[in-house]
Amino acid sequence: MYKVFVNEKELFLSKSEKSVEKNLKFEDAKTFEMGIDILQNTSCKALNIYFENSDALWENFKKSIITIEAAGGIVKNMDEEILFIKRMGKWDLPKGKIEIGESTENAALREVEEETGITHLEITEFITETYHIYTDRNLKNILKITHWFSMNYAGNEIPIPQIEEGISEVAWKNKRDIVEIVYPKTFKNIKMILENIGFH
Repeated sequence: MYKVFVNEKELFLSKSEKSVEKNLKFEDAKTFEMGIDILQNTSCKALNIYFENSDALWENFKKSIITIEAAGGIVKNMDEEILFIKRMGKWDLPKGKIEIGESTENAALREVEEETGITHLEITEFITETYHIYTDRNLKNILKITHWFSMNYAGNEIPIPQIEEGISEVAWKNKRDIVEIVYPKTFKNIKMILENIGFH
């Protein structure tokens, strides 16, 4: 099963019907268009498109939509705090588009360094991928696939927000901060990543 976020709503791609508000059986690319349209333009909060082979369904889905790939990091310091950025009033994790010819690991390191001003990071492991759909300036739907890596930081640099990217703040947050400050003002896919690494 695959979960794609559409404006904080959930689009599932799976091999059978689910107990969500709406289920659509996959017929062709128009099924995807219809599902996204329902999530973007109605009150429906969760929709499932199903087909007997969910991997084949996912491949068909990616072919039906413009896709971009990004990479980012969950950076921990020696106090087990996590590094967050704040953009447009929302807490987020540092990430950005992968450049042509760049590996996902190098893109993740570069983007974290650019957005936070922190250097000498060490990737420890690949965590997960997240998927979300946004609408670009030409009103086209774009699927963003983000590859997330766990990183360690052992330095003492002062984080510097990348203002030109709309980042207003960079801050280390402990477990209590994450629950009380970050969770109320972040995105569902970020909560999913944090839960994946044991922050609830």
